[in-house]
Amino acid sequence: MLKTYLTSFLLLSILLNTGCKSKIKQQDDELYSRHLQRHVKLTIINTPMPADKSQLNLLLLNDGQDMGQFRIKQITDSLYSKGLIRPLLVVGIPAGDRMKEYGVGDHPDFKTRGDKAGKYDEFVYNELYAFAKKKAGVRKFNSIVIAGCSLGGLSAFDIAWNHADRVDKVGVFSGSFWWRDKDDKAADYADEKNRIMHNKIRSSKKRPHLEYWFYTGGKEEEGDRDKDGIIDVTDDTKDLIEIMKNKNILPGVIVHTEDVNGKHDYSAWSKQLPGFLIWAFGK
Repeated sequence: MLKTYLTSFLLLSILLNTGCKSKIKQQDDELYSRHLQRHVKLTIINTPMPADKSQLNLLLLNDGQDMGQFRIKQITDSLYSKGLIRPLLVVGIPAGDRMKEYGVGDHPDFKTRGDKAGKYDEFVYNELYAFAKKKAGVRKFNSIVIAGCSLGGLSAFDIAWNHADRVDKVGVFSGSFWWRDKDDKAADYADEKNRIMHNKIRSSKKRPHLEYWFYTGGKEEEGDRDKDGIIDVTDDTKDLIEIMKNKNILPGVIVHTEDVNGKHDYSAWSKQLPGFLIWAFGK
């Protein structure tokens, strides 16, 4: 784990400290969503358009209001300049009411949070995808990836799972897989019964064409519901992965990166971003 952390840190340092002329563009845009009943602001970053537009890839990123902290523009620019990733269009989606729109579609948690997650899913699938194609001037993308951090990671995973016919890969940085339908302080609470996403995956058919990338840090929290010495964010992620493996998902399709010193913040997540982007879009 320490080796993984040092490798990620050194890669990020090299990428960000090597001078190169910027080749990517960033702009703001907006579209009205009939599903969310509001205007959705967007931040769009793109590498130069390839001669063959069908080679352009799409990354949809939750919590687009935090793209600066995530250092997505600088890191994408550096990776592309070094020839490490393929042509890419990034669409950052700033959150509206993230405690309502992020979650598991049609499965609010025990405090009714995430009750608009289904509407957000419909926005991404039915409205944003068409907008991105029109913006890029392509008939289809070479690959489509969705990612997010924390609650945005839970949302990204749920959308990818729901639409594996369109989404190719999903990246989850410290996903909120604790999402549950009962307070964990309740006498009859049990991880096996009350974690919403785990139950959803357990009762679903496998998604044969979807690939998964997870990250968790060893210092994200102190919570340890089952008192096994492993913090909940790691336990919840590993438990989800085990359920997926039980569906005979092929080896190599699931990647789980850990950093024993990683905290629950963009400083930690941005250190993992180069590795994720190379995994998702590497040449």
